[in-house]
Amino acid sequence: MRFNFITLFPEKIESYFSSGIPGKAKNNKVIEVHTVHLRDFAANKHNKVDDTIYGGGPGMLIQVGPVYRALESLGEHKGIVVLPSPSGELFDQDLARELYSQTRSLTLISGYYEGIDHRVSEYLIDREVAIGNYVISSGDLASLVVADCISRLVPGFLGKEESLLEESHNEEEELEYPQYTKPFEFMGWTVPEILVNGNHEEIRKWRQKNRKTRNHP
Repeated sequence: MRFNFITLFPEKIESYFSSGIPGKAKNNKVIEVHTVHLRDFAANKHNKVDDTIYGGGPGMLIQVGPVYRALESLGEHKGIVVLPSPSGELFDQDLARELYSQTRSLTLISGYYEGIDHRVSEYLIDREVAIGNYVISSGDLASLVVADCISRLVPGFLGKEESLLEESHNEEEELEYPQYTKPFEFMGWTVPEILVNGNHEEIRKWRQKNRKTRNHP
């Protein structure tokens, strides 16, 4: 699986994929990560990629031209183009699986400032997604959330495939059950006895009974 990130801060993306499970997956070539520096596609000597808003308003918008040229530079590796945006469809596990089933190359465009010229949404992307009903200061964070979630569907990313099967949100309405580790007792707080009795069938039933249910708005 290949991920392309169109960003003003390639170092943020590269830092995330330099350690932990994502770093290991990248080093083992389970996933590919490519950053595209948006300023490399500015059409001016100052490498400026934003400008004021037509009709007035505070802040600056990312221009459509640099985004277009950055996407063109990817050629056949562009794949499905996704723009994380507050106005997009909710990104959830079902959508992650859908995107993974449709492509092995995904391009994510990070927004900044007041956003991106709307012509990017109109003409240059395939999907617009929102990671939640809140505002963050960098589109890179949203792009990484999308990439990380889809990465976990790639065989070999987690190492043990049973980890993926037990993950939260793999059932339509149920989340993961409570889990504990040693010590058995800490400050008077103990682990449920059923989890240490060695009866795997009873443990399975307890876990199923104690799965949390997803809260809907």
